[in-house]
Amino acid sequence: MGLVRFNPAVANRFFDEFFPTAPQKTHFRTNRPAVNVQETDDDFTLAVAAPGFEKGDFEVKVDDGILTISVERQEDAETKHEGYTRREFHYGNFTRRFTLPEAANDADISATYTNGILTVVLPKKEEAKPQPARLIEIG
Repeated sequence: MGLVRFNPAVANRFFDEFFPTAPQKTHFRTNRPAVNVQETDDDFTLAVAAPGFEKGDFEVKVDDGILTISVERQEDAETKHEGYTRREFHYGNFTRRFTLPEAANDADISATYTNGILTVVLPKKEEAKPQPARLIEIG
C-alpha cells in the first residue's frame, strides 16, 4: 500500500460537497505558517508568521544548502479551584525547509523574532550583488 499525502484542499472539498447544509463548514488546517520571501540587491529576507511562540522555541539551521526552520512546543497548564480542576494542553510545531539560492551567503545568516514574526536574513555573496556602473577607458 502506498503512502498518501494529506491534502487539506481535497478534504475541505469532500466535506463541503457531502455536507452542504452543515451550519459550520469544517476546514482542515496544516501546521505550516505563511512565509513571505523578499529579495533586495543585498539579501533575501524570509518573514515567517508564527504568533504565540517565543524566541527560544525556534530552531533555524543550514545543512547542505537547505535552510530549515522548525518549532516544537508543548505546554501543560493546570488550574485547581475549589471543587474542580482545569487542565489544558497546548501543542504547536511546524517545520519549513527552503533550498538556498546559489547567491546566498549561508555563513552570515541572521534571525530575529518580534511580534509573532520570525525574520531570517540571508545576505548575498559579494559577486552576486549588482555592481555599480563604471566607465571603460578606450585604449
